[in-house]
Amino acid sequence: MDIALINPFLAAAKHVLKTMAGVDVRPGKPFLKKDDLAKGDVSAIIGITGVASGSMALVFTEKCILGIVSSLLGESYPKINDDVRDAVGELTNMICGDGRRRLAADGFSLQAGVPTIVSGKDHSIRHFADGPRLAVPFETDHGAFMVEVAFGKPH
Repeated sequence: MDIALINPFLAAAKHVLKTMAGVDVRPGKPFLKKDDLAKGDVSAIIGITGVASGSMALVFTEKCILGIVSSLLGESYPKINDDVRDAVGELTNMICGDGRRRLAADGFSLQAGVPTIVSGKDHSIRHFADGPRLAVPFETDHGAFMVEVAFGKPH
């Protein structure tokens, strides 16, 4: 696992949430994720190709995403609905795009697909490549979310 490919996505998550929603994020201890179980209530996964193949996923607890989307859109959301799921997809596009931009500055060319959104208790996330999955938990004043990045051989 090349950390040079992963760190830009983590920096992008921090940057996008701060600039777009005014939300400060605090990273936790990274770990290798061994299963497909999402540690949250709504997720988005986006495929990445180019000099490396893989995927990035964002996994939000309900409390966290409702607070972020309320900050982002300026109105209150009491539960996860289609607007919240759409916002998760847009945040995923922005974070993946910012991460890819950072990598392009270092000479790594990557393209991304369209995010797939999944919600509900105990849902699964299946990354697009076989290989180590690095998961980094983040805390916000609204609650927890996680960034997962996996690069390896495509399925």
